[in-house]
Amino acid sequence: MSDWVAVCPVAELGPGEHRVADVDGTQVAVFNLEGAFHAIEDVCTHDGGQLTGGTVEGAEIICPRHGARFCIRTGEALTAPAYEPTAVLPVRVKDGVVEVRDDRWD
Repeated sequence: MSDWVAVCPVAELGPGEHRVADVDGTQVAVFNLEGAFHAIEDVCTHDGGQLTGGTVEGAEIICPRHGARFCIRTGEALTAPAYEPTAVLPVRVKDGVVEVRDDRWD
């Protein structure tokens, strides 16, 4: 089982903002969407590029390389050229700190 990884204090991740954390060698993007925290693997499933260089519109992130859109809440690929979802990871707040972990191989 992977451990929880501290991302940042809650106060440092305001609505509409995101942070990237290394979780067991995987880059994970943690977003604050209207006060709720969500975490996805920071990778476009179309070509393996980073998603966090792209624009966030509501609950979607647009890949900066080829324009594929992903739902931040579910990881679902919403538009071509991506057809596979990006991984969604558990996120929590503990003692005022946003934490995330990669539980895919637990």
